[in-house]
Amino acid sequence: FLFNRGSMTDMKNTPAFFPATFIKRYKRFFADVRDQQGNIITLHCPNTGSMRNCQVEGSPCWYSLSDNPKRKLPGTLEIVTTSHGQLAGVNTSRPNHLAREAIEAGLVPQLCGYEQLRTEVRYGEEKSRIDLLLGDEDSAQGLCYVEVKNVTLDMGDGLAMFPDAVTSRGAKHLRELMAMVAAGHRAVLFFCVQLSHVERVEVAAEIDPAYAQTMAQAKAAGVEVIAWRAALSAEEICLQQPVSCLQDLPEPVL
Repeated sequence: FLFNRGSMTDMKNTPAFFPATFIKRYKRFFADVRDQQGNIITLHCPNTGSMRNCQVEGSPCWYSLSDNPKRKLPGTLEIVTTSHGQLAGVNTSRPNHLAREAIEAGLVPQLCGYEQLRTEVRYGEEKSRIDLLLGDEDSAQGLCYVEVKNVTLDMGDGLAMFPDAVTSRGAKHLRELMAMVAAGHRAVLFFCVQLSHVERVEVAAEIDPAYAQTMAQAKAAGVEVIAWRAALSAEEICLQQPVSCLQDLPEPVL
């Protein structure tokens, strides 16, 4: 797959988003909202995290509808309002597409110059799939493994944190990235920050100290970490600009 650089494709939300009022999330993958006609709708909530600070009863939210007749819940929760009044994109199927589109458009300087992009490629000793694999073995730049993480934990004052719950899977991905660096490849953790008005991203060490320590080890081992904030609206979601990240990591225990 060869990709073009220099311009973004049409980034309008497809399918369209509809406004509603958030009521509650339950059983992890269900959310009730009230639409503009006053009807209560049960939506699919595609988010395995805790959605901490993203479940504000009575706040504005947006959802999409699917025309797939096999789906039990035709609607999907897409954007919510956080307890600090910011918009958060909670559909975790979107970050990979957002990162891919930005890379293909040449908007991420650290990830420019690769002629090939593949998705969901099996790799590593822990049976993982890398979100994005750039380059090929025969190119001068070699391979670049890119793991994408969705960030929605709004702490206020422009600070976002990851993770919002203990994530053994996230720690596994960091170990796999470290192994790729040891094998002579590039490895990048890409924080897709689906939060409005964020200025910096830090690791939530109080929520998952083991992940914070693994992150410190990964950075010390040469894993690159970058963060980009998305612009979110009912009409469009796209990555907008880089933000600072990981200024307050603990010292790694090697």
